[in-house]
Amino acid sequence: MARTRFVRKPIPVKRVVLFVNSEEAWFWFVRAQRARHDGAVMLEAATEDTRPCDPDDIYRMVMELHRKRVLHAHHLKTLARYGWRQCPPDRRVRGEHRDLVLWDEALDRLTTVMNAKGLIYREEDHAEAC
Repeated sequence: MARTRFVRKPIPVKRVVLFVNSEEAWFWFVRAQRARHDGAVMLEAATEDTRPCDPDDIYRMVMELHRKRVLHAHHLKTLARYGWRQCPPDRRVRGEHRDLVLWDEALDRLTTVMNAKGLIYREEDHAEAC
């Protein structure tokens, strides 16, 4: 009886593009979620570059921070509201001052995790490599 062999699909080598900051990562995550919600299928093969993680990884990081009570419900609501709008709170708008504080706190805490995982571009890391 013939055995079927599993042969891995070749994966092309791509350039990994790190995020500039956690804000860029968050907006990228929300765009991916919107596309999924609209029925898009994520095809990474369609681009020459790739990101250092999946959108689900960003979600897991945020939820882990929430479980550890580092991010609270008001942080999540602010991230969701401005992520959906694809722009951060505007410091010139009087009604968005509280949201700006929450936005900055949430992204600062997310930045700590993303830096530890090597997802954000840092000048000092790349200066040492040269």
